[in-house]
Amino acid sequence: MRLKSTIWVAAYLRRCQINGMFGAVRRHGADEAGAVFVKVALLDGTALLFAPAPQTAYEDSRPVERVFVPTSPQPVPEQEVEERLTREVRFDPDLWIVEIEDKAGRHFLDLTGG
Repeated sequence: MRLKSTIWVAAYLRRCQINGMFGAVRRHGADEAGAVFVKVALLDGTALLFAPAPQTAYEDSRPVERVFVPTSPQPVPEQEVEERLTREVRFDPDLWIVEIEDKAGRHFLDLTGG
């Protein structure tokens, strides 16, 4: 069984803060199962955006861990990330947006458990 979104987001932000990164919830989505998008601001006008992986990325039909995929291979202008997030919110008003600030682009989303 997968963690509720609200618990996952709290744990993720704590992981980031322990590692000296600033992070905040920009948009609070559905507590139970809202999709989570993570924006990593590089503090130079660019950012990375990580979106929930499509269902096909999971090995079985009942995912336990959250899996994220970058929306682009390289950082893009923050305005592009914001435009994408605006479109995503229109499509799914229950989604979460978490923003992290880290010049090195660390995100910890490739670790077990997202």
